[in-house]
Amino acid sequence: MCSDSLQGTVWDQLRQRDLHAFARFLPLASLRRAADMAGLAFGKGPLHLGNLVWLALASALHGSKSFADVLVLVLKLLRDSPDWSTSELAAMQRLGQRQARGQQRHKHDPRGQDPTCLSEEAFVQARRKMPWSFWAALLVLLTDTFEAQHGSRARWKHFRLLALDGTTVALENWPRLTKYFGTAGNGRGRARTQARLVMLQYPLVRLPWRYELTPLAEGERTVASRLLAGLRADDLLLMDRGFWSYGAFWQIQDRQAFFAIRKVAQVKLRRIRRLDREDWLVCWQPRDQKKKWKALPPSMVLRYLPYQLPGFRPSGLVTNVLDPEVVSREEWLRLATVDEAGRVLEPGLYHRRWEIETTFRELKVTQGMEGGLRCRTPEGIRYEVAGHVVLYLLVRWLIVEAAEQAGLDDPLRLSFKGALEELADMRASLVLADAAHVQRVLLPRLLARIAGHQVPYRPGRHFARPRDTKAKYKGKGRHQKTSKVA
Repeated sequence: MCSDSLQGTVWDQLRQRDLHAFARFLPLASLRRAADMAGLAFGKGPLHLGNLVWLALASALHGSKSFADVLVLVLKLLRDSPDWSTSELAAMQRLGQRQARGQQRHKHDPRGQDPTCLSEEAFVQARRKMPWSFWAALLVLLTDTFEAQHGSRARWKHFRLLALDGTTVALENWPRLTKYFGTAGNGRGRARTQARLVMLQYPLVRLPWRYELTPLAEGERTVASRLLAGLRADDLLLMDRGFWSYGAFWQIQDRQAFFAIRKVAQVKLRRIRRLDREDWLVCWQPRDQKKKWKALPPSMVLRYLPYQLPGFRPSGLVTNVLDPEVVSREEWLRLATVDEAGRVLEPGLYHRRWEIETTFRELKVTQGMEGGLRCRTPEGIRYEVAGHVVLYLLVRWLIVEAAEQAGLDDPLRLSFKGALEELADMRASLVLADAAHVQRVLLPRLLARIAGHQVPYRPGRHFARPRDTKAKYKGKGRHQKTSKVA
């Protein structure tokens, strides 16, 4: 058989060919550093950690193909090139075949004598051993690099703006997945295997910052408490009211960070004084404080802004940003519109929380994560989901660069679907071109094409959500009132 070092060299070159669009985001040094942070050996064979990251991205990008097909996609493109016979990879292939002549091999060896071939079984075994700690470390490195280059894009005033929310990912009802992740009924007696995905993101660029994939039995607030441990001073976190928790509020405040969340109806807030019209300083003392939160202060001073959107029931915003001079009521709650002079008024700060809902839709539907996962083991599902999240992050990073190259102030005006399509259209050219041509010609052209897919700005446009006017069953005979007025 050909030597492992030769096969490793071949697959390193295949990775570099296929990742031309993201090469500057995923240099080998960063991948090795992520391995060091996770306390792992990087590996020396063809399926070292760097190549496994590449194959995870390729698997996410080609969700309709099997893993066996993903392994040969780049080779097919290169072999169809008129320059293949004189290429370095072809020379390595011939060298490997010469080395293997006369050596005894098993008749069922799927690789034969070709160093460019890798069995699906080897890929499955390698990704099964790839720990979650590596993906977590890689995400930290990628987001830190993004913030160093484009940190102003993720900030609002002096705050680093973050959004927190969770969703579920539907999985196939394979026994090992059902046993690990659990099931949820759909109200019709049918149970469907699901995993829970909780994410923190930069809403102004829709870029994932931290996330976890857990069994369904683990609540969103429990998972969120681990993610919140990474907050920094002057972070401003936008949350859905499902994350209402006295412990979470103090966890955020103890890190000198800030939050905003919609008020839960049954919570009683004692008004201290009025700051402005419909702007109150309040005190919250939870009823179960002595039992559940006995290690925390007995009460918390907050700011409460009641409001009502047209067509919806009254609601209210609660935040620990107490000074109206720092963030005014108008800045919190303004609706997106166009003024009489034709100037665009951006939506209020809290309404930016909805950007993470758009991220989930783009990740699960547009990118094809939900319904496109192939694995039958929890380890395999974590690997595939990690590939999807990193791919989404890198495409969003390209969109930010495209917006800057085109002189656009808001990268969210560019279509994620359009960016994916342009990346797919140029993939063959990126694989076949040399690195100099890619950097000089193809990447600027790709960014210009991405910038051509601008989403029309339609302030005030409303999309009806399913069951908006129907009460939601919360279990044990309890129902949640509808947000929308029928």
